[in-house]
Amino acid sequence: MNSRQQQKEQRRQLILQAALDLFIRKGYGETKIADIAKAANMSMGLLFHYFESKEKLYETLIRIGSEKLKMELNFAEASPLMIFQYVTEDIFQTINANPFAAKMFVLMENAQHLDTLPSDIKEMLAEANTLIAKSIPLIEEGQRLNEIREGNPQALAIAFWNSLQGIAQHIALQPNAPCPKAEWIIAILKK
Repeated sequence: MNSRQQQKEQRRQLILQAALDLFIRKGYGETKIADIAKAANMSMGLLFHYFESKEKLYETLIRIGSEKLKMELNFAEASPLMIFQYVTEDIFQTINANPFAAKMFVLMENAQHLDTLPSDIKEMLAEANTLIAKSIPLIEEGQRLNEIREGNPQALAIAFWNSLQGIAQHIALQPNAPCPKAEWIIAILKK
């Protein structure tokens, strides 16, 4: 990538970061495109060169978040409980190393509650619920192997994923907060 392309990509990332910060602090409706341009330290004209509207900018962030949610929960030779352990460790490592990732959890959760989003964005957001659905057979297998506690598999999946969601949101909004240990979250599932 040449220096001009690098500069364009850096500006694009700066806009995305500024918009993400504003969207999670002020909300989508209260964030104005002028606020984003000011936070990114650029003119509105330059911002529009990268994103044609606030809606397109928001949609880009939702697409980024949705891609991250498309994780597969199958690791070769790993037991169901170890798969949840790996996922937890990976998420905690990511949100500790990259504040943008933690903030995406907040954005994705907030976006779930907006009625005004286009249907294609709502479909992308539905991917979050598939993680719970994908987890149910894995929990059932772990229960069969006697490594995951008894209980409703869907309820256990909800408890697990919402714990991760809440922790990521807290760290996004309180960056100096300590991150819990992965095994504390795994205790939700462990027999």
